[in-house]
Parts: sequence; C-alpha cells; structure tokens
Amino acid sequence: MKFIEKVVIRNKLSAFKKWMWTLLVLIFIFSSTISAQKDIPDDFCISTEEQQLFDRINILLEEYGKSPLETSVSLFYVAHLHVDDLINNHPDTSICNLSSWSDKGEWTACCHNPFVPQQDCMWDKPDELTRYKYRGYELAAYFEDEFNVDSVICLWSNSKQVLDMLLTAGNFEKKKWVCMGVGMNEHYVSLWFGQRPDKANETMLCKTNDMQGVAITGSSPGEPVTYYLVAASFGDLKDAKEALRRFKKTGFKNASILSEGQNHRVYLDQFNDLKEAMYEKKQLPYTYRDAWVFKK
Repeated sequence: MKFIEKVVIRNKLSAFKKWMWTLLVLIFIFSSTISAQKDIPDDFCISTEEQQLFDRINILLEEYGKSPLETSVSLFYVAHLHVDDLINNHPDTSICNLSSWSDKGEWTACCHNPFVPQQDCMWDKPDELTRYKYRGYELAAYFEDEFNVDSVICLWSNSKQVLDMLLTAGNFEKKKWVCMGVGMNEHYVSLWFGQRPDKANETMLCKTNDMQGVAITGSSPGEPVTYYLVAASFGDLKDAKEALRRFKKTGFKNASILSEGQNHRVYLDQFNDLKEAMYEKKQLPYTYRDAWVFKK
C-alpha cells in the first residue's frame, strides 16, 4: 500500500514539474513577445517637417519664457503610429474624437468621447507601445485641406486651449512637460508630451535623395543657424513677391523671401541669435502680431 502511495506521489510530482516547466516556457515566450512589441524599429525615422514642427514648438515655448523640451523617440514613435491609424483606419468617427484608436493594430482600441471619456487609453499608449513607462498626453489636429508647419503654428498660437496645454497653464497648470514627440501626415498632426525624460536612443531624420540622416536636434555641430522673422507664407511665388514689395515699402529694408519647394516665406529680417529675433518680434506693431520666428 505504501509503495502504491509513493508511486502516486511521484507521478503527481512529475506531472506538477512538467506543468511548472510548461508554464515557465509560456511566460518566457509571452514576455519575449511583449518585449519585442515594445522595441522601436531600427529603421524608424522622422520627416523634415516633423523636425521643423518640433523646433517651432520649442521656439514658441521660449517666447513665453518656457524651457525647450527634449526629444523623445518613444513619443515620436507613438505619434507616428497614431497619425497612421487615424488616416488609414479612421477611429475618429461618429462621437469618437482624435484621441481614439482603432482595433486594427497591436494596441488597445478605444473610442475617446465626451460622454464616456477613456483617458487611460491615451495616457497608457507610450507604456503599451514602447519602453517609455510613463504617461503620455496628446494634442491632435485634423486638416481637411493642404497644410504645412507654418499653418499649424499659426493656428495653435492663436488658440487659448492649445496654448494652455503647450504652456502648462489652465487645466494643465499642474503638469510639467519634459519631452515631446511629433507625428504628421497628409491630414493629421499629433503631439505627445511626457513628464519624464526618455532613455531611448536618439531618433534620426529620414534619408532623402539629397540629405543624409542627421540627429533631430537640428543643425549639425558647428553649422551656423539663422533665425528668420517671418511675416507671411505663400504657396505662390508671385504672391510672395507682392507681399515683399509691400513690406519693403513700409520700411523693412532687410525683408526677403526664403523658398523651400512650393513654400515661400516672406521674412522681415534675419538674425544669428534667437533672443535677438524674439526681441525684434516683440517690437513689431500690432498688425504684425502673427509674425513668427523660423529657425534654419
């Protein structure tokens, strides 16, 4: 009888060990899968326009006496995933707003709306999709027609609600942004803010036919930077030249045109120092209140 009991106990122990071993293997596979999902692809890069918007947001912050934000490759990646989801899968339909996510990707889907707000779905996306384990806060916008960095800044700098978020005022006064990421495509713009530094690797500009990838921080070391006090931006060079004629007639002798592709910016003056450019902007008459500083 004792022999039979020992055999039964041994069989149970053997079965238990096999079960534990299987469980450990499954846990390892699951954790490895989750870890792989959180790894940002090695070929991930950002566009020139996204870098420009990142720089322009920081210049706007400095104009209001705020410190510039650090780069977060994790938040850039989350922003990219979200604008891709928005333009391809359109989760922002019916009562669902721009902070919604579809069920077409490796993330938790949600319909963010004023009736049943799901803030956690937004806040947790950086931790869900990357190794950035802190909350993220998104500012998203939709443009039906063609837009560029200038039009985004012009729109946001004249919106109190947006400025409150950027400057951590109003409903955001208890926040303190440390880092930021940007995503843009044909119709959507997404900014993500974090309150803790991102330890992920530095991101790179996407390579083009005539430009090698460089760090997002802007100009290469030693390369001179110029700050342009821009008064207007046009898609037609003829309109830009007409505006330039008017500006010169009103006394802006150093005014000129800065052209990039089909975007023609008419600037009033150029400077080598950001503080000097910001000072001159503040001295402009009220009619030039929409002028901005462009870094190149």
